Amino acid sequence: MTEMLTAQEMRQLEAEAMASGAVTGLELMERAGRGAAEVIRARAKDARHAVVLCGPGNNGGDGFVIARILTEAGWNVHVFFMGAAEKLPPDAATNQARWKAMGDVQPYNAEALAALSLPEDAPLVVVDALFGIGQRAPLDEVLAPALHWLDSLRQAPFVVAVDLPTGYDADTGWTLAARPMPCDLAITFHARKPIHGMDVMGGAETAIVDIGLAS
Repeated sequence: MTEMLTAQEMRQLEAEAMASGAVTGLELMERAGRGAAEVIRARAKDARHAVVLCGPGNNGGDGFVIARILTEAGWNVHVFFMGAAEKLPPDAATNQARWKAMGDVQPYNAEALAALSLPEDAPLVVVDALFGIGQRAPLDEVLAPALHWLDSLRQAPFVVAVDLPTGYDADTGWTLAARPMPCDLAITFHARKPIHGMDVMGGAETAIVDIGLAS
């Protein structure tokens, strides 16, 4: 695996691998989501409850895979989706359909999150799969439902970001929202992105998942 890649370099590497016929986008998404789920299970050993926030792109697709794998492992998983299903990229749409065969998809909004009932004392994992490396400012309105809901919880959850927390630029570390998503663990793929070498994510740990790309 390469030591560090920018967001554009990572996108190019994936595109070249798919164009060569070495791997499909769907296979890469499965590897990413499955690997991330394995890291979550290893780092949150006592948890059996997860809330997965899925965005409108391939980062959200990774989230649907994570939800499926955790459910298959016996977790109680709730999925909230931001966007329109008909506008999802094909691979993300496939994984949303796979998830729907085993669980519900709730709309990502303040009302739906507030209505969620969870065991008060059970450890909770929250997966931020909203945007990943493809973030663009401003994101304050997008983040408002999640942040309001997190603030309402009596016990702080273990927050996992897929690639990086929503509200940051992957290459510069600049904030794209007045208050980015909190993060305890960022799970990125193939290589670190520049943000993972910066002290901007509140001390969050970074884990790298190998998705089988050539260096």
